[in-house]
Amino acid sequence: MRRQGALALAFALALAAGGCGEGGKTEAVQSVEKTRPNGGRGASPEVRPQIVVEPAQLKPISGDLSLPGKVQYSEDRFARISSPLAGRVTDVRAKLGEKVVAGQTLLGIDSADIGAAYSDYVKAQSDLQLATRNYDLAKDLYENKALSKKDLVQAENDFFKAQAEDRRARERLLALRVPAAELDKPRAEQRITSRFELKAPLDGTVVERSVTVGQLVGTDPSQVLYTIADLNVLQVVAEVYERDLSRVARGIPVTVVVEAYPDETFTGTIVYVGDVVDSATRTIKVRCSVTNRNLRLKPEMFARVSLKIGPGNPVLVLPKEAVMEVGGQEFVFVQATDGRYVRRPVVTGMTSGDVIQIRQGVQVGERVVVKGALLLKGEQEKG
Repeated sequence: MRRQGALALAFALALAAGGCGEGGKTEAVQSVEKTRPNGGRGASPEVRPQIVVEPAQLKPISGDLSLPGKVQYSEDRFARISSPLAGRVTDVRAKLGEKVVAGQTLLGIDSADIGAAYSDYVKAQSDLQLATRNYDLAKDLYENKALSKKDLVQAENDFFKAQAEDRRARERLLALRVPAAELDKPRAEQRITSRFELKAPLDGTVVERSVTVGQLVGTDPSQVLYTIADLNVLQVVAEVYERDLSRVARGIPVTVVVEAYPDETFTGTIVYVGDVVDSATRTIKVRCSVTNRNLRLKPEMFARVSLKIGPGNPVLVLPKEAVMEVGGQEFVFVQATDGRYVRRPVVTGMTSGDVIQIRQGVQVGERVVVKGALLLKGEQEKG
């Protein structure tokens, strides 16, 4: 009996040990799953057959060089207008969004500066008349040997000083928009008032207005009352990397696309290539003059500038469909050594046909998802 009981006990212990062994094996697998590194995931069984992975390669391409940019006002068709004198605004004529022409009155200002400038002008004219008479008299006396050379030189010096002061006072009034014809009249007929009219310096549209009737204005240039711009022609300021600088030159035609109208292109021309490299981004600014068809482009819009270029040195390229974008950040899916698909931010460059240059983010030989990236992106967004 004791022998049979011992055998039964040994058999029971063996069964228990075998069961624990199977249970330990399952826990180990689960542990591996739980400690899998973050930053990527495998594809679901439904998506896996539709994914194609290829190594990134270097190829010489010719096509479009794509540059990020921003829409801005054209520098020579844009003006911020301040008051040249201090005073109170009496009337405002130009409204926000209104089209104006050069010389059109924008607003009126009542200013004591005009009165003070006219007073200086009258005094300068009187001093000039007196200095002229004294100089003429001194010349006559000197010719008749009734005046010394020293006194003649002094009279001549006083005359030149008075002449310069008269010219300065007159130019001041002209700068305050007092008509020259009014100053040429006899003094008794001159009608100089304290009203000053601020006029538009160019044709364009009032894009900003920061003035109201009764407002006090001064001569501070930072106090901008109006901003006027010609919206028919704008500039797109793009940034080109050092390596592509040799492909960019003044006069090259470009096309511009903005996010607001992804299916519409705007034509333009490079008008300026910068002379300084930004130390932080290692890029050079390029200005493109762009025709603003139907005024659809708006300053401060983000834009993408494209220009045609010829073949150059081999560059790393991928199919366009491999590159995804979310929130302005482009990325691709790179296959890790354990089979996971890791999302990798990239910086793109020029395009040619169905391929696009990858400037940063992927190394030659890395395995990248070239088909099915959109499906992987959808799975990641679903979580």
